[in-house]
Amino acid sequence: MDVDLPAYLDRIGVPAGPPDLATLGAVVSGHTRSIPFENLDPFTGREVGLDPASLDAKLVRGGRGGYCFEHNRLLLGALGALGYTAVALLARVVWGRPVDTPPTPLSHLLLRVELPHGPHVVDVGFGGNTLTGVLALAPGVAQETPHETYRLRPDGGDLVMQVSIGGAWRSMYRFDPDGVHHPIDHEVASFYVSHHPDSHFVTGLTAARVDADRRHALGDARYTVHHLGGPSEIVDLGSVREVRDALERHLHVDTSGLPDLDTHLARLF
Repeated sequence: MDVDLPAYLDRIGVPAGPPDLATLGAVVSGHTRSIPFENLDPFTGREVGLDPASLDAKLVRGGRGGYCFEHNRLLLGALGALGYTAVALLARVVWGRPVDTPPTPLSHLLLRVELPHGPHVVDVGFGGNTLTGVLALAPGVAQETPHETYRLRPDGGDLVMQVSIGGAWRSMYRFDPDGVHHPIDHEVASFYVSHHPDSHFVTGLTAARVDADRRHALGDARYTVHHLGGPSEIVDLGSVREVRDALERHLHVDTSGLPDLDTHLARLF
């Protein structure tokens, strides 16, 4: 996928570098700090475009963010332009579900990146638990990132992405590390999560962004700051104006291109 690499690198505040682990880590860190996760288009009934022009206009030049298909498709194009070999993988989200939950749809996108010393996984699009680092594709090994600790737990032929929160491992999603998917598969999955009446991207508001020492999260009208190594602050917002202010000031989402946003935010109260 073509991407305007200079514009993208300017957006995330990272200079171009060789296609190695250090550059990959810098790109992932810069991306997650600079481009928020948000679902304002499905929430307000707008279409989500995954083509290069749409991603550039929205995430790179428009001061907006997006969800996993937008974030990781954009990153996939940028990594290709930087000289990496990377492929997109689809995953089944299991976050917040029982261990024996029936199979969920293939509704999440992440990337596998090939490096000289082995394959790695990156994922800049999982909302409040987005990876801020790079994981070696090493099953069962706990790996530190700039924020939390993660591991890839083997389960049959799949790997389950898990994050350590409060000393407990919590499962995020499961995926086939050797799975082969095509852009049309991403389009179908993205259409499902942005249109299905049961999708939480359609029925509610979600946004997230990271700073070096904290995570910001907005779920409907609840704004949370998770401090690294410290307590979380939770604020229940009381008005449309407060939610919009949180989107702009804390999540760094430019809402100026959404003239009907207040009408949709009123659904939260």
